[in-house]
Amino acid sequence: MPPTGRCLAAALPGTVGRVIEVNELTKRYGTTAAVNGLTFTVRPGHVTGFLGPNGAGKSTTLRMLLGLTRPSGGTATVGGRLFRDHSRGLRHVGALLDAHDVHGGRSAAAYLSALARSNGIPRRRVDEVLEEVGLATAARRRIGGFSLGMKQRLGIAAALLGDPPVLLFDEPVNGLDPEGVRWVRGLFRRLAAEGRTVFVSSHLMSEMENTAEHLIVIGRGELIADESVTEFAARGTRRSVTVRTPDTAALAAVLTAEGASARPDGPGADAALTVTGLSAARVGELAGRHRIVLHELAQRTSSLEEAFMELTAGSVEYLAGPPHTRKEAR
Repeated sequence: MPPTGRCLAAALPGTVGRVIEVNELTKRYGTTAAVNGLTFTVRPGHVTGFLGPNGAGKSTTLRMLLGLTRPSGGTATVGGRLFRDHSRGLRHVGALLDAHDVHGGRSAAAYLSALARSNGIPRRRVDEVLEEVGLATAARRRIGGFSLGMKQRLGIAAALLGDPPVLLFDEPVNGLDPEGVRWVRGLFRRLAAEGRTVFVSSHLMSEMENTAEHLIVIGRGELIADESVTEFAARGTRRSVTVRTPDTAALAAVLTAEGASARPDGPGADAALTVTGLSAARVGELAGRHRIVLHELAQRTSSLEEAFMELTAGSVEYLAGPPHTRKEAR
C-alpha cells in the first residue's frame, strides 16, 4: 500500500529532492520566444498555481520540465536533476498534461498496467489508483468511450501511479462535474499536506482561489509574479466600497459630487451602490455629514480574477470584442 500519514515523511525524499527549479528557461520557435528567461522555484508542502493568459508559455514550460520539449536555453529540473535522468520517472514525477493523449482502444486497467510495468511499479497500484479516482467500475472499459471528465480522472490516476513526491497538472478540472471539481480540490490539498510538491496550471481563477496557496504567474513567456495568492490579489488596484441605504439617489449624488463613481447594483431606492474612488471611511463620513442612513458599508478589495486581468493585461495575445471597445495589448 502507498505510505500515508505519519510514515509518509520517511518514505518521501528530502525537501531538496522535491523542489522544482526553473532557471533562465528559454524556448524559441524561429524568432518567437514562447518562454523567455523564465526563473522560479516550486517547493513542497502547498499547492502552487501556474497562471497566465492563453499563449503565455505555461504548457511549453511544463513540457520542458518533463523533457518532452528541448529548451533553447536555461534549465528545468526536479530535485536538481533533469527529468530524463530520473530512472523510472513515474516514481519521481507524476504528470497530467493532456487527458486525450491516450490510446482509445485500450482499457483503463491495461493502459495503467503498461505504465506500471515500464516503471517497475507493483501491479496492485493500478487497482489502488483506479479506486482513488473513482474509476474502479470502469477499469475494463475502452478509453475511447470515456467522457472528458473520465479521461481527466484516468490522467490523474496515471500521475499518482508511482506514488511520486512531485506532481504536475495542466488544466486538471476541464470536463469534471461539480463533484469531480470538489474532489480534485481536496486531493491536491491532501497531496500537498503529505509533503509533496503540487504544481497546477489552470486558467480558472475560481479554482486557483479555492485550491492554491502560492502562485507563479507568467505572460508572454516571462515571470510576472511569484507570491502567495493573497499577496497577488492585493496588488490589484480595483478596490471598491459596497454601501446600502434607503436613500440611494441622495447618497449617489453626494458621492458623485466628491468625484467618486457610484453605480447601483439593481433597481429600487434601496439598491446597494458600488463605489470607486473613495474609501469606506470617507463614504461613511459623507453620509453622516448629510444625515443619510446607511444599512451596509463594506470595503472590497480586488478578487484574484480582477487582479489577474489587471496585472496580465499587457500580456494578452488575443483580445475579443469590437475593436472600438478594446485596447491592444503591448
